Amino acid sequence: MGWLKDETGLDKNAANFVPLTPLSHIRRANRLFPERTSVVHADRRFTWGQTFERATRFASALARNGVAPGDVVATVIPNTLAQVEASWGVPAAGAILNTINVRLDVGTVAYILEHGEAKVVLCDTQFLSVVEKALTQMNGPKPKVVEVAAPEAGFPATGRHVEYEDFLDSGDPGFDWIIPEDEWESLALNYTSGTTGRPKGVVYSHRGAYLHTMGVAVAWALTPKTRYLTIVPLFHCNNWCHTWTMPAVGATIVTCRDITAKAIYDAIADEGVTHFGGAPIVLGMIVNAKEADRRAFDHTVEVYTAGAPPPAAVLAGIEPLGFHVCQVYGLTETYGHITETLWKDEWEDKPDTERYAIKARQGVGHADMEEVTVLDDRMQQVPWDGEAVGEIMARGNVVMKGYFKNPEETAKAFKGGYFHSGDIAFQHPDGYIKITDRAKDVIISGGENVSSVEVEDVLMHHPAVALCAVVAKPDEKWGEVPCAFVELKEGAKVTEEELIAHTRAQLAGFKTPKKVVFTELPKTSTGKIQKFELRKMVADL
Repeated sequence: MGWLKDETGLDKNAANFVPLTPLSHIRRANRLFPERTSVVHADRRFTWGQTFERATRFASALARNGVAPGDVVATVIPNTLAQVEASWGVPAAGAILNTINVRLDVGTVAYILEHGEAKVVLCDTQFLSVVEKALTQMNGPKPKVVEVAAPEAGFPATGRHVEYEDFLDSGDPGFDWIIPEDEWESLALNYTSGTTGRPKGVVYSHRGAYLHTMGVAVAWALTPKTRYLTIVPLFHCNNWCHTWTMPAVGATIVTCRDITAKAIYDAIADEGVTHFGGAPIVLGMIVNAKEADRRAFDHTVEVYTAGAPPPAAVLAGIEPLGFHVCQVYGLTETYGHITETLWKDEWEDKPDTERYAIKARQGVGHADMEEVTVLDDRMQQVPWDGEAVGEIMARGNVVMKGYFKNPEETAKAFKGGYFHSGDIAFQHPDGYIKITDRAKDVIISGGENVSSVEVEDVLMHHPAVALCAVVAKPDEKWGEVPCAFVELKEGAKVTEEELIAHTRAQLAGFKTPKKVVFTELPKTSTGKIQKFELRKMVADL
């Protein structure tokens, strides 16, 4: 057996080392099942052979418009056909995909386009005015705009830019895909708001995305019969990498532009949807749907939910309707979910209250992660006693490359050889993780991250505001919403409605406070605002 230790001549070569990339999945799908349905969008249907050809034309059109390997291509598109096709077309050109949240304000979109140095931006007609205004605020080179018309949704082409289908038609169906020579090459650039006003650019590698797709396929037991509904935005961690996963098993992607109870029920009943992911707000939407929006179906739908633990009342309401819900946990920095509440048979007979409490855990790490655990401030494992708290930290291939143009924050995030999530948690005796609080003051509203610092900064610019602090307020529909506590300047007068309108004029709607409380803010002896006291006050509102 000595030869096993002798590595003489055992070098990497073209036969035994091929860079990992999710592009391999769709190329394989095109070879093995080109006639199988790939994407269902409104009344249009495509096969994997057709999707591969459209992605090829897409990549060629980008190259013909000056996009070189390593360049960034941005999108401002909801969960529609063009956004799905960009998942493959952009990297097939050797470019880096930057999907931008369609709910962001003009200033933030301008910052992302400029910071990411996008060469081209694809924009849905519904959001075209935001992008056009953002371009006027940019310094330096501006990206070429490709307009994605959506006449089926009431958004026909404006004629101000080249339209997406015409853009694809200009591409060569014989274009050779640019496959990465190194799997560590960048695949995607995703901006996350984090805890500061300026979003950070999270960089994904081809290797990380590929390994996550394999982990998703195993964890979710995906098969060729899987019909996946795109409720998780494709601008959130690239749809948790789910879209890249589906061609690996020959599954079908069903797009969903507007997330409503009717759209979800229709997709399940008409298209046989078997899987989808979404925030707890989506589950509540399904449970509380009007009778006219409900549809009958005869199969179980597998659901991943994340962003906040699903309320027990929602779980009690949705399970009898034919949905099996599993809590998962992750961040933009981890390509989406890296843990799940892996179910144990012995839990089946527990009372509902206990079962729902278990389902609210963040759970254990996926097979594609080396380690997801809770460490204390000395980087030591906390006891598995359900009491000792620490920070959730992770090691593995499904962790970002780092923050784009931000080495300081990257070093901070990877201190000690682990990725620091910023989430405070404990571990049950069986190792299952449960979050108790967030070390960062991020508010998660409907699955969207809201920076309290950013909202506070806008409020402080109002002439009547002397001091303010923003914390999360529980909300039945959105999970959490921003709640502002405001201390006014002496003699100043302003109403709650006026302050909300002030923030809405400068921020995306989901970032605006839904409640404003006028009060003297609790402070330490050094003048630091005590947010933990404000959270107690929120509980009494």
